Amino acid sequence: MHIHILGICGTFMGGAATLATKLGHKVTGSDANVYPPMSTMLESQGIEIIQGYDPEQLKPAPDLVVIGNAMSRGNPCVEYVLNNNLRYTSGPQWLQDYLLHDRWVMAVAGTHGKTTTASMLAWILDDCGYQPGFLVGGVLGNFGVSARLGESMFFVVEADEYDSAFFDKRSKFVHYHPRTLIMNNLEFDHADIFDDLKAIQRQFHHLVRTVPGNGRILAPHGVKNIDETLAMGCWSELEYIGDDGHWRADKKLADGSVFDVYLDDQLVGTVDWALVGDHNVNNALMAIAAARHVGVTANLACDALAKFINTKRRLEYKGEVNGITVYDDFAHHPTAIELTLGGLRAKLPQSRILAVLEPRSNTMKLGVHKHDLAPALAAANEVFLFQPDNIPWSVQEIADQCPQPAFCSDNIDTLVANIVESAQVGDTILVMSNGGFSGIHDKLLAALTAK
Repeated sequence: MHIHILGICGTFMGGAATLATKLGHKVTGSDANVYPPMSTMLESQGIEIIQGYDPEQLKPAPDLVVIGNAMSRGNPCVEYVLNNNLRYTSGPQWLQDYLLHDRWVMAVAGTHGKTTTASMLAWILDDCGYQPGFLVGGVLGNFGVSARLGESMFFVVEADEYDSAFFDKRSKFVHYHPRTLIMNNLEFDHADIFDDLKAIQRQFHHLVRTVPGNGRILAPHGVKNIDETLAMGCWSELEYIGDDGHWRADKKLADGSVFDVYLDDQLVGTVDWALVGDHNVNNALMAIAAARHVGVTANLACDALAKFINTKRRLEYKGEVNGITVYDDFAHHPTAIELTLGGLRAKLPQSRILAVLEPRSNTMKLGVHKHDLAPALAAANEVFLFQPDNIPWSVQEIADQCPQPAFCSDNIDTLVANIVESAQVGDTILVMSNGGFSGIHDKLLAALTAK
């Protein structure tokens, strides 16, 4: 059929578009912002992309319009679809109806670590010969793509709690009906669509309700928000990860780059890999446990992780100039910021860390977590904060709460100049944002070169 996607350049919708072409459909789409790398990736798949939302793009009418969750009433194409009674659906519903229904779905949910854990799981299965399909919100390091149809019944999906569409306010993950479910963690986020933590827990419990009785849920042991969610009702097998759980790790190196894996207190494998940080150790345990549910032994999963290449923008090395190293990370929630800094500190205990943060998520715009940011930045030696023009509060509030030197600016070039002036040989600069941050990484490397 001819499928037209509104909002095609988002990571999820772009991946869904790729999968639709592999299923043999003709796919077209449009977006307000059409630019590389997503535009070039889609065009390489033979997908026509239209800039903007002129309703002429819907003539003649496609067989189905898939409407992204960034679309709202008042959008010219949305209004045309409704007024002319065109067939439409959401991206998550399309995925379930046309791809996931006959697959063994392995869903990775949680406030943090979804992309990384889903990438680990997809790689473990692939390395062990399972040839899984996947749809993940990032470019997988071992595959170079964010989505693949796969050649087996197994499909790994990043299970996002964000809403599905303007006409379907359920979380995306409610549509996926997993047989294997990872619940990595659960905290308050997405303040633009959730009123409070209980509203998020309710959506997670909707997800729990869709797991069959012979399915399996992997959850961290002793996490209050998840325990409360599961207490609402759980009808599936449960395995717990962490101390006093079914699965636990014994770190052989403090930074988490080598650790033994135990299942019910029996040593079942050792991971020796390129990643660091306690959060990644926990992500790995989740992926190993999930892979075991479909028959992969823990020792083989550990061996696979030795060859794992992390997703882009997860403590990604950007370059080194004059003995000063620059890393990039997607961290934007206080917990993720704290975990990322902690992992880097464990890896580089002697290095000065200069933390550079752009608070730009929808939750940050509302100021929900602003009082948690200074404590989350504690492991940094110096802090540099950018003031986005769409945030109504002053990041100087964060700087004032930081015990270490903290500088803020609403000008990228001024911020870069201050970072470069402070940086010394042996320092590590960690840039954190869930956006492009105005290309600050390249600006930093260029300025350090000229220093």
